[in-house]
Amino acid sequence: MAEHIIESIFRFLPEIALTVTLVAAVVADLILKERNRNVAWVVLAGLVVTALLVLRQAGWNESIFSDMIAVDPFAVFFKMLLVIAGLFIVLFSVKSRELEQNITRIGEYYMLITGVIFGMFLMVGATNLLLMYLAFELTSISSYVLAGFTKSLRKSAEASMKYIIYGAVSSGFLIYGISMLVGITGAIDIYGVRDALQAGVEQQSALYVAVIMIIVGFSYKITAVPFHFWAPDVYEGAPVTITTFLATASKVAGFAMMIRFFRISFMESGALSVPGLDGFIAIVPWNIILAIFAALTMLAANLMALWQENIKRLLAYSSIAHAGFILMGLALLTDEGISAMMIYLAIYLFMNMGAFFVVLLVTNKLDSELISAYEGLGHRSPFLSVAMTIFLVALAGFPPTAGFIAKVYIFGATVSAGWIWLVAVAGLATIISLFYYIRVVRNMFLVDPEESSEPVILDYGSTAILVLLLIPVLLLGVYFTPIVTWAKDAVTMFGM
Repeated sequence: MAEHIIESIFRFLPEIALTVTLVAAVVADLILKERNRNVAWVVLAGLVVTALLVLRQAGWNESIFSDMIAVDPFAVFFKMLLVIAGLFIVLFSVKSRELEQNITRIGEYYMLITGVIFGMFLMVGATNLLLMYLAFELTSISSYVLAGFTKSLRKSAEASMKYIIYGAVSSGFLIYGISMLVGITGAIDIYGVRDALQAGVEQQSALYVAVIMIIVGFSYKITAVPFHFWAPDVYEGAPVTITTFLATASKVAGFAMMIRFFRISFMESGALSVPGLDGFIAIVPWNIILAIFAALTMLAANLMALWQENIKRLLAYSSIAHAGFILMGLALLTDEGISAMMIYLAIYLFMNMGAFFVVLLVTNKLDSELISAYEGLGHRSPFLSVAMTIFLVALAGFPPTAGFIAKVYIFGATVSAGWIWLVAVAGLATIISLFYYIRVVRNMFLVDPEESSEPVILDYGSTAILVLLLIPVLLLGVYFTPIVTWAKDAVTMFGM
């Protein structure tokens, strides 16, 4: 027993590094001057160490702490994405004028950021149902506080309150669904649930209700329609850095936990690559339910984005729509579908963070989040406008950007599985998205700036961050073999 605990601790080093980083951020805030920069450097150093420890786990396929957490290629893939997101968010935070106005509480800001990443690490690796819920709550509660971090602003406080209320409802659905599933199967981990379902259960109606409730809980986290209604208000009211974090890292963690839960619990080992209605799927057609959620999410979010005047709300609906595209892969019952989701999430991380970073820079200078503030930006700040155009083209899914590759793989997997109607819906949603993406580009390049308008001048640091986000968006559009290979290899999960 003692040997197992020691071995588990050794496999748990990335999470321990995050815990040390959290404590270090608080201490640094107390003793260092120029808090924003110095505390940020402490957190950056901690995240770099965490990334190195995660890379050491490459190739591992083990379960630790009595089958509560998996350390496998699937978890390593998503942990790396979360660390990358965390690194960029800290860099964004250094450049944020919103946070400078709350400099006295900057230590708790970075502490909460690190705490959220820790919770997300648990989400992507958890295999115990109770730990899944606790990780979900740890991430959510910290996110509630971060959404209202600039509490002096009414819309920020309102965003936090709405997030708490809707989050409590979703948590209720998730824990009640998990409780029913534990009662029906007699298992507390996803491997036991799988074995119980393969052996057969008698309470099929209760099982159906439990799965629906769990899907509702997960759908809130990934902002799938019709459980998306909290996102636009929260994204608009939260600081741009936190909006970016919620729109990217939160989705990555939510999808990772959702994939692991459904793949191991409800798909028979070895039968994943064969689409069909056998075993549990004959009882509960959850794949069809997820496909309907995906279709509704893509169409509804893109249609609602057409009427937005605030750039953060527009990107919020764009983020919701992308959740629909990603959700397509989970409904396919194939390894190809899951690897396509992973490719999409990796690319989505860079292109969405890039778009939000441009929003942060423009907001810093113009103190406006309206789309009208971008009028003539192409004449005043050509590089910034070209970068924003590239990110929007990538989000729309057009070549030669990485966004095109993301959609090629998710559409290809869906066609291979025979879901032609879902691809048709996705194609229609893509066409609709062009209208609001082009609207921003038109404002930047086809509208003359006002005479009083000032250019948005970038410092060297902001330029470097922008270039770091542009490189993967452009490079992965022409040379995508490494990310595709990594995603396909990382589909491997412990217990499968």
